[in-house]
Amino acid sequence: MMRGVMNRKIPKEIIDLFEKYIDNNVRHLEKKDAVHMLESEFGLDEEQASTMFDTFDKDKNGQMSIWEFQQFYVCMGTQQSNPVCSAKEVVEKFKEIDADGSGRIDKEEAREGLKSLKTATGRPLDPKEIEFFIETTSDDDGQIDLGSFTNLLYRLRLYKAPPPPQNMKLKNPKSS
Repeated sequence: MMRGVMNRKIPKEIIDLFEKYIDNNVRHLEKKDAVHMLESEFGLDEEQASTMFDTFDKDKNGQMSIWEFQQFYVCMGTQQSNPVCSAKEVVEKFKEIDADGSGRIDKEEAREGLKSLKTATGRPLDPKEIEFFIETTSDDDGQIDLGSFTNLLYRLRLYKAPPPPQNMKLKNPKSS
């Protein structure tokens, strides 16, 4: 059992779920095992689970540690722990916004799709905020993949700022 070794900052439900998939008290999952867990526990297909693994494997070592899994879980939770925004719903929303089915959201698809999303306070995004979120989420080619979209939705879930004043220009921190 990992409990004796684990820092108490990781919630029990996360440890319990992770422990179902580890062998011999090893505190990480190889990619194939992590992908299997993401498919089984979060209802993702293999490609989606692999994309999520690649997004949350922060040290890019081909393994998911309990700490990396905790980051995934905090962002996504399960359908029961986070009924507002489960992994399955994130994937469904991604597919809905990805109008051309390319597996990536371009800036035009994002502009249209983000109009339907709301901030943590329940208000729709202002057009300036939509542009800001697109710019801070898209890659150098102006595309948003599933992993980046996941992070965007997590940021929106926490975003409680009021709408920007009409004369204010939002600055992209990537361009600094």
